[in-house]
Amino acid sequence: MNTGLWIWPVDTKSRGKVLREVGASPQLLNAMTLLMKSKEGLSNSELDDMTADNSNCFTLWILRQLTSLGFIEFRVDLFGGPAKYRLTDLGKTSLGTITGQPAQLQPQVKTPPAAPTQAQSG
Repeated sequence: MNTGLWIWPVDTKSRGKVLREVGASPQLLNAMTLLMKSKEGLSNSELDDMTADNSNCFTLWILRQLTSLGFIEFRVDLFGGPAKYRLTDLGKTSLGTITGQPAQLQPQVKTPPAAPTQAQSG
């Protein structure tokens, strides 16, 4: 566990290498995919359950890797809920680059159009 990605490089060539390493790791790619599918993010224990690797230590290692690269962020709920990990914009873009598919943004709630008033209808 003394090896890892740990930094997001500034030059394009090194970025490609890091993306290839992340893409070659089924655990990192799986964690990013699971976080992408979650609207609200996932807590440490939720991610551990979903990956089904039964190793909280390994899940923490994955989260440290992705956090250090800037692919995920940790958000604390100030009102007592569990803290959650979420993909950052860099993480979404990187996942899209790795998988070859555009990042699927979470659907936004659209408000229905306002009903016409009497002045507009007639």
